[in-house]
Amino acid sequence: MTKKKKYYLAPLMLAVLIFLSNFLNTQLFGSEIVNFVVWFILSLFIFAIGWIVNNTLGWIHGGKVVFSVIVAMAVFSALLVSFFSNYFLTDNFMFENIVLYSLRNIMLGSMAFFGMSLAELFSKEREIENLKNVDSEKLLQEAKKKSELLLREAKLEADKIIFEAKKDASNIVEQKNTLERKLREFIEVEKELIKKYESDK
Repeated sequence: MTKKKKYYLAPLMLAVLIFLSNFLNTQLFGSEIVNFVVWFILSLFIFAIGWIVNNTLGWIHGGKVVFSVIVAMAVFSALLVSFFSNYFLTDNFMFENIVLYSLRNIMLGSMAFFGMSLAELFSKEREIENLKNVDSEKLLQEAKKKSELLLREAKLEADKIIFEAKKDASNIVEQKNTLERKLREFIEVEKELIKKYESDK
């Protein structure tokens, strides 16, 4: 439960900052540089909150939470401006004030989405890099296994060829020995015939 409370602390901070932005000067790029600096720092804070929301609640659930916070704050700001119109009095009409404050809230909320988008982009890049490393390691292991199998098959094939060659060589030697024996026998028979022929003469 405590982890979930910590996770929802970032959207709560987002709602508080958007709410507090209603009390800032309406002239975003006024003549004073302070106005711009305040809005810039506020946008940076909301950007960081969006980053935190993406890392804690995730892209889908965090996006839904941030969107609901933006819508709720826009509605709340519209009600605030309409009920306390004297406090939020500007040179504009009531409807224009409501639109102005709603757009300010939406702009700040979009900074949170920008932070979420960048956080998601970096996390996906890390995942892709890890997958590339894992894939290359797997490919290397598979290549090693395939090379070992091919080496074993080649060794078996070489042993088979050597065995066949030895077998053929032994057959040739045996045939040679048989032929030599037969030649000797033939020569012996011829000698005997010659001796017999000479003795008959």
